[in-house]
Order: sequence, then C-alpha cells, then structure tokens
Amino acid sequence: MSPDPKNFRSPGQFLQSLLIHRGWTQRTLSVVLDIGETTVNKIASNKQPIDADLALILEEVFRVPAEQFLTLQKDFDLAQARIIANPDPARAVRAMLLGDLPVAEMIKRGWIAAENVRDTKNVEAGLIQFFGVNRLDDIEILPHAAKKTEVNTPATPAQLAWLYRVKQIASDMLVAPYSPQALVAALGKLRKSMIAAEEIARVPRIMMECGVRFVIVESLASAKIDGVCFWLNERSPVIAMSLRYDRIDNFWFVLRHEIEHVLQMHGTMIDAELEGERAGTGEGVAEEERVANAAAQEFCVPAKYMHDFVVRKAPFFAERDLVAFARILKVHPGIVAGQLQRKTGRYDRFRDHLVKVRSIISPNAIKDGWGDVAPVGI
Repeated sequence: MSPDPKNFRSPGQFLQSLLIHRGWTQRTLSVVLDIGETTVNKIASNKQPIDADLALILEEVFRVPAEQFLTLQKDFDLAQARIIANPDPARAVRAMLLGDLPVAEMIKRGWIAAENVRDTKNVEAGLIQFFGVNRLDDIEILPHAAKKTEVNTPATPAQLAWLYRVKQIASDMLVAPYSPQALVAALGKLRKSMIAAEEIARVPRIMMECGVRFVIVESLASAKIDGVCFWLNERSPVIAMSLRYDRIDNFWFVLRHEIEHVLQMHGTMIDAELEGERAGTGEGVAEEERVANAAAQEFCVPAKYMHDFVVRKAPFFAERDLVAFARILKVHPGIVAGQLQRKTGRYDRFRDHLVKVRSIISPNAIKDGWGDVAPVGI
C-alpha cells in the first residue's frame, strides 16, 4: 500500500516516502524524470516547490493523484509563511475602519483632514481626532470597544460617524440651561409655526431658548438617518436632523419625534427610516419609538381628527377638502397631505403641497453639509 499523504507535513517528505516504498534512490527518480539529481534533491528537501506540471508527472510515475502533491505544497507554503510573517494587529483595525466607515465621504465633507483614502497617515490621525480617542482600536464602531451607543437597534458605522459629527458641533454651541417645562411650553410656539412653511425659520431659536441644542447635519449616503436625540453631560439635550427628506410633513414629524425622546429622557436614540413602517405605532416597533411616533403623529394631525376625516371623505379625497381640513387644524396643507399619504398608502396624491423646507430653516440653524462645513472639530 502506498504511503498516505495525510501522514506528511511537506511534499518533500511524501516524495521521499514514495521513493522508499518503491525501493528507489533519488538518482533513480532523476533518470526516470530525465532531470538532474540535484533538482530531485531540492524537491525532496522542500527547497524547490512542486508545481502543477511536476505534480502531473509524479502522478504518472507513482500513480498518486496530482492534487495530493499540490495540497501538501500549499499547506507547507502557508505554514512556512506563518513562521516568517510579521503580525500587525493594527492591520485588522484599519481593515474594519477603512472598510466600514465611509472615509472617502468624510474626507469630502471636511470631517477628516486628508488628501484621500490612500493618505493613510492623515486618515488614521484624522479618525483618532474625529472620534476623540487615543488609539484607532478605541473607536467605538469596533465590536470590542468598551463604550456602546444606547440605541434601540444596532447603529451602523456610518450612522455613528454622523452622530459623532453632531456631537462635535453641539459641544461648541452655547444655549440656555435646559428646562423640560420650557420645552413643553415651546411645543405651543412650534404648533403655531406649523401654519406656514416660512414659520419654520423660527424653530432653531425656539429650541435653543429652552436649552435644546438643535443641529442640522446632512446625512452620509449610506446612513439613511433622519434624526437623533442624545444628551451632553446628562444635562443638555441635543436634537439633530438630517433633512434627508426635504418636505414640510417629514420635518415636523421628525422634530416632534425627537422632542418626545427628550421629554421622556430616552437617552441616545438614533432614528433611521422613520418613513413607512418605522413611522408606525403597532407591534414590531420598540416602545420608545412607539411613544415618540405616537406623539409626532398626534402633534401633526390628531388621530381622532384624521380618523373622522378619512371616514367622511374616503375613498375620494378632494384637494379642496384637504386644504379646508388643514385650515381647521391651523397647519400647512402639506402636513395633512403627508399624514394622509401614510394613512392611505397613496404617496402619489397631493405631492404639490409637500414643500421643501431646508432653504427656509438653514439660514437660522447651525448646519453642516450641502457644501458647508461647520467650523469645529478640524
């Protein structure tokens, strides 16, 4: 019986065993193969590898599948490489950071001071500064990091990068001391601002007067983030919005959603995909989100009024009825239109009322994105 290749650690050992099994010398094999004895010696001592062509020749001579020689050669080469390899723990960290974080976009947005993603030295230094850590492997998107963001669902690296940019900006802001009573009172001022799109310009000042740091930061492409609520030093709440959907209905829904997180002291809540199913209040939605969604919907269009309107007008909803209903509620028709779209699933209706708001609020808000870079953290 021929030797079993599984009993050998190198192709050279296996070859020597086959020669012994045949009663051959290396010189005999050199004559059979018509090659120099020195070459055979190098192969037998693992100083010359067995390639595919030689493996096929040995298959003919010893009636051993060529794959067995090649498998032994591959395993031997890998084992040798491991012995002389110089492990670099930072390499795995760089792979995770540069692979998962949208570094190119962060550079483009001015969040990291580097020429491009290949500018490794400045990218690494920029990431350390951006995340406020001493070492790359302390950045909290890494799975072994000690600190974790308190979110109801795991945040993506892109979402955490967006959150850190918000933190940088919010930390530099000066606002009045936070008062929950003032924030509750501010809801009345905000409700009055819902009557016309241009009234949205008042929102930043209203929020800051009650101690809420209000920031607008353009979302990163892969983040799909709508807003966030978190606390600085457990005393100062921050609300940031991305205005990913530049519509009046979405603006008021997301803002009121985040305000409820603040009032309920829910901690850090990163809100993504608040459109569609995430805007619901039923099963499958986290309790904190259910509470915030319900408050937002009630603030935009009270559930009882919306129900009665739908019952009276379904299945046909005329534009004049929508405008009249909005006038009764003293809100912009686009707010009713957005809620009605969600209620009926007809997102093609009344789209002309969903006016854009970013250009209205931007001049009065602390903003980062859309070509502007907030002058902090760099």
